[in-house]
Amino acid sequence: MIILIPAFEPDEKLNNLIDSLELERNETILVVVDDGSGPQSEQIFAHAQRQGAILVQHPVNRGKGVALKTGFSFIIENFPGHDVVTADCDGQHAAEDIYAVARATGQNNSIVLGEREFSGAIPLRSRFGNKMTALFFALSTGTWLNDTQTGLRGFPAGILGWLGNVVGERYEYELNMLLEARRNNIGLDRVKIQTIYLNDNESSHFRPIRDSLRIYAPLLKFSASSLAGFAVDTVLLLIFTAMFGHLLPAVVLARIGSAAVNFWINRQLVFTEGRSLPLRSTLSRYALLAVVLLALNYELLTLLSSVGTPLLLAKIVTEIVLFLVSFSVQKRFLFRKKSRKSPAFQHSQARHLVNTESPQGTIEK
Repeated sequence: MIILIPAFEPDEKLNNLIDSLELERNETILVVVDDGSGPQSEQIFAHAQRQGAILVQHPVNRGKGVALKTGFSFIIENFPGHDVVTADCDGQHAAEDIYAVARATGQNNSIVLGEREFSGAIPLRSRFGNKMTALFFALSTGTWLNDTQTGLRGFPAGILGWLGNVVGERYEYELNMLLEARRNNIGLDRVKIQTIYLNDNESSHFRPIRDSLRIYAPLLKFSASSLAGFAVDTVLLLIFTAMFGHLLPAVVLARIGSAAVNFWINRQLVFTEGRSLPLRSTLSRYALLAVVLLALNYELLTLLSSVGTPLLLAKIVTEIVLFLVSFSVQKRFLFRKKSRKSPAFQHSQARHLVNTESPQGTIEK
């Protein structure tokens, strides 16, 4: 089997993991991708090589997504036909869990996820981040995964080329591959693993603001689109009320105008796949969705009010629920193409160094 570990500025946890893997005894090939760590990590990687690891190096930091793609490309070229298990370098994955995922990989031609329980003392940012991505994934695919952020994953050899075409350069790549897997009818199997966080996960290179923006970009853009629609609706309502002197036509025209703006933003900027879909059919489905959401708005408000919920709270709850429903329907159905075969694998264009022998044996590739 082959284990792939992307690493950026690793510490002794990487070497402790490699030691625990007992590569020779378990007949395991280990590929470590140094994602531009720099001279300060040379001793760590030298130890990894002495233990039998193959080192692939980026001259500069490119991001976890690029590091994984480089690793997949290297394995396809040098070890074709082998399944691959990816793991993180920060001590979050135990050797027994890595081998458990490896044993499950290739059985059902599915991606195998090492799923953590998230019990005990879990850093708040990790617990919150995982729940948010789980919700986003469920809205986008209709499938709930308890652990969408796990770096311990098993990949059958047959999909390694496909993985090279999934969009993403940094942490968003791992979520994107799960989203694309659901689109391409690739199964997602799960193996329970331990939840390990060392020193409050201080060695993680996840940047809470920048990387979260990458991961949640579609949902954030959808939120901005909704706010833009609200602003347009408010301005038009004031204008039409002044023009006609009656509330009903002003409300109707304002809602039509804001819906048109919202549709254009969602089609062009939020769900960009929708740009290539026929305008007439997409617009008609959007109009139907708007009518359904309006009816649901009324029904849900009525229901909540009937059980004694204050009107303001009922309105807030209703808007949040329908916001999530609208996002899910538009992403999964309205602005989505039918599934199609993935293009053939194209080798990673990342410029990297490969060192398969010793610190002195670096060759450029």
